[in-house]
Amino acid sequence: MKLNKNHITAQVKKLNPQYRAVLIYGRDEGLVRERADKIAGQVVADLRDAFQVANIEPDKLKKEPFLLADEAAAISMMGGQRVIRVDGAGENVTEAAKSFLDNPIGDGLVIITAGGIRATSPLVKLFEKAKNAAALACYEDNQGDLQNLIHEVMGLNNLKIAPDAAAYLQSNLGGDRLVSRGELEKLVLYKGSGDDSQTVSLNDARACVGDSGTLTLDMIASATTGGDLKTLDDTLFKAFNRGENSIPILRNLARRLQKLHLVRGSMDKGVSAEKAVLAVVYSPYSPEKKSIMGQLGKWSTAKLANALEIVMEAEADCKVTGLPAQAICARACLRIANAARV
Repeated sequence: MKLNKNHITAQVKKLNPQYRAVLIYGRDEGLVRERADKIAGQVVADLRDAFQVANIEPDKLKKEPFLLADEAAAISMMGGQRVIRVDGAGENVTEAAKSFLDNPIGDGLVIITAGGIRATSPLVKLFEKAKNAAALACYEDNQGDLQNLIHEVMGLNNLKIAPDAAAYLQSNLGGDRLVSRGELEKLVLYKGSGDDSQTVSLNDARACVGDSGTLTLDMIASATTGGDLKTLDDTLFKAFNRGENSIPILRNLARRLQKLHLVRGSMDKGVSAEKAVLAVVYSPYSPEKKSIMGQLGKWSTAKLANALEIVMEAEADCKVTGLPAQAICARACLRIANAARV
């Protein structure tokens, strides 16, 4: 049976007993593994128990498709229902899966994971059409998924999280569920679980989680448009010292200027600053919102247009003039920062 997002969430919490087999597939292999473990954990307490969990290699199942039915029908020496895992599968298990679903015997639960398989594959279609099986698609976490994950991990560890810290994490965590969970657990260890009064702050989140490269680029852009010459000098030095290319720095600065330009343009049409800023940032609690709000008074649409021209000229010069790209980039940032101070 094909499940939608809400049904998938419900089945991961408590699988419908009518399903004798579950296919978990998709690009987010971390989420595939997490959901497979959670569903298996509904049946057996210890996933490492060889008496309760049988693992079959996909290639072996292709050669001996009857193994799936045999393992599903086997009775555990310790009693209770068993789990049959087939991890890293592809179309090589379709024949065995079809044979089992056509005539399921025993009470074992079959869980097949196929991280890289397409939604249009015969194996997926087989599970979507079967009434006694379920297909669970796993794709990269969106902002809503990340928000739920953040609050889930914090809640399990008796921690609260400040809105700006949550917004920062949503922006800096990636699309892989296991990687994101690992980063959050690292944050929990840093903070230390305790009573309900403990709150994870933005500084805590920044100290533990995120791509330091992306963070530095954002700091360069913010310092430039804010006219903060000292921070600009420090962050440019750090970026160049670790080998950062000038082009990403300039393009990130251009995105910042474009956001400011959109906000100022909306304000020129009578839109409030708050509403205009919320149209270009991902969250009302985003640190970027506060930063942009604080810099609006330094810029007009005309000045921002000139600043964007400086950035585009600098990028072109980096590519064609043969002059040192770092010097071109630094000079462009300095010109814009000085314009913000006028």
